[in-house]
Amino acid sequence: MANRLANALSPYLRAHAGNPVDWYPWGEEAFAEAVRRDVPLLVSIGYATCHWCHVMARESFSDPVVADAINARFVPVKVDREEHPEVDAGFLAAASAFTRQLGWPLTVFTRPDGRAFYAGTYFPPRAVAGVPAFTDVLDAVDEAWRERRADLDRTADAVGEAIAAAATTRTEGDLPDAVALAAAVDRLAEDEDEVHGGFGGAPKFPVAPVLDFLTAAGASGRRMAVRTLRRMGASPLRDPVEGGFFRYATRADWTEPHYERMLTDNALLLAVTAELATGEDPPAFLDSLGAGLVEFLTERLALPGGGFASAQDSESVIDGRRDEGGYYRRDAAARAELDPPSLDAKLLTGWNGLAIGALARAAQVFGDLSALEAARRAADRMLAEHVRDDGTVVRASLDGVASRAPGTLEDSGMLAGGLLRLAAATGEAEYAVRARELVDAAAHAAESRGNAAPFAAPGGGDPVLAARGLGFADDPAEGAAPSGMTACADAARLLAALGGGDRYRELAARAMREVAGIAPARPIAFGGALGVMARLGTPPVQLVVVVPDVDVTAGDARDDGVVETARRLSSSITAVVTESQAAQFAEAGFELFEARRVHEGVATAYLCRAFVCALPATAAAALRAAAGAADAGTDTASADGR
Repeated sequence: MANRLANALSPYLRAHAGNPVDWYPWGEEAFAEAVRRDVPLLVSIGYATCHWCHVMARESFSDPVVADAINARFVPVKVDREEHPEVDAGFLAAASAFTRQLGWPLTVFTRPDGRAFYAGTYFPPRAVAGVPAFTDVLDAVDEAWRERRADLDRTADAVGEAIAAAATTRTEGDLPDAVALAAAVDRLAEDEDEVHGGFGGAPKFPVAPVLDFLTAAGASGRRMAVRTLRRMGASPLRDPVEGGFFRYATRADWTEPHYERMLTDNALLLAVTAELATGEDPPAFLDSLGAGLVEFLTERLALPGGGFASAQDSESVIDGRRDEGGYYRRDAAARAELDPPSLDAKLLTGWNGLAIGALARAAQVFGDLSALEAARRAADRMLAEHVRDDGTVVRASLDGVASRAPGTLEDSGMLAGGLLRLAAATGEAEYAVRARELVDAAAHAAESRGNAAPFAAPGGGDPVLAARGLGFADDPAEGAAPSGMTACADAARLLAALGGGDRYRELAARAMREVAGIAPARPIAFGGALGVMARLGTPPVQLVVVVPDVDVTAGDARDDGVVETARRLSSSITAVVTESQAAQFAEAGFELFEARRVHEGVATAYLCRAFVCALPATAAAALRAAAGAADAGTDTASADGR
């Protein structure tokens, strides 16, 4: 039996390399073998830090009897959902025809052409608690394939037709107005757990994109987001020792968490925490919550050479056996005696973009230079190793080796958004220029293919799916992270706020109109999109602080509290730059920075609302007064406003 996974890029695939199952990685070879043998494919999808994936690997895929049944009757294919998100999304959509208990591990049986005819999730080697034994499932599928193939063909064709029909379901509409957005907040309030925080019952997830929407949805939305963060932060969902949040809890009171810690959740929750810590009298707990998240990202997930691992495992080896959560249930002293759970050390472009943006914003709000340095190191590595000259991006890499999986739209959009926030925090225009190139490449890809939507992945979709007519349309709904379309729209919105041109705001609006017909009615599934819509629905508040030509991160004595005041003001974009850096932004085509200079040799703040700017402020009191006027909608324009 060939060991095809031993040298895989994915740690998830490598963990299965020693199974007696004759695994193939995702690719043409597996499909060709299924055609040659005229047998179904068994597509098993999971990820490295998935607890039940570990369990199924130990119980079922390591069982010689199960493995023999698989090898004799199927072509088994192992897929890392994080490396191949389009494959995962497509087969999740197909699996929804067979089970309501969607999740991972995902087990899908397909014809040799890739069309699914049956699916489930976790199957144990022996029947337990109503879940059939995996061998019984394999026997039944094999019998149906040999004796009732016509029925399976009808099922596979019907599932494919249903997925195609769902892809054409109308979701577009006009961007919601303030009344519609307020109604979306009310829907979330109806689903809020007023005792424990969060939304709905068990299992309960942080739904960070929903919290992001609430931060942009006015005072009532912000209060709801603060309540949720306060209760989650004080619950077992958050690790009190190392600061990070676990993926989800199995109970409504946030107890009994599944202990894997994801880069996406923690980056997005840090971004929300930083935004809620701005404005009038933010709760003090947000500072400590933000500090804990920064510490977790920079000390636990940070990788040598820059960038962040995609996740940390839920399991560790304690007293010679694997223990889910045992490490995390111990205090700091006891943990020091143990090896920490392993990291899934692959670098994902989009997820790193989320971390870059969150850390850059946290550095501004909380004044944490370690956060800024970690964001810069990650961005420099992503730009050097994950962005190609033709505008395409690498989806994933491990130890400097790039995956063959195509970069996705979320990779372009999330990295662009992170770079723009980093540009504002460091004052380095080059990051904004590179972000603009990513957004332009995604817009050009959509235009060149005649897409109705304004953004598309520059490299195209998964070629194995496309070759079989299985290029599933992107599911616009959002779970743990914003969709690729939302991420690109958010980056375009930031480009417009920086003075990159009105066309970027229109691109953002066009992208959000793609889901505006459905998002306000389903806020729990479209939090990221609604957050962008809410921000597009109000004039951008832009704050540029210009300091003398010294290192802006080191501070400057010629500052009457302006920089310190600026970092805690709520805005669409806040940038702290030297005079030279302001000129570089302007030369690069970002009009917000034109004619921005230091007055009287001291730090000078320019607070604008849709490019109509208050008089330059050189003292903290004057800046706070201008901010109060802006909040009240009574901006006083100066001669340099437009």
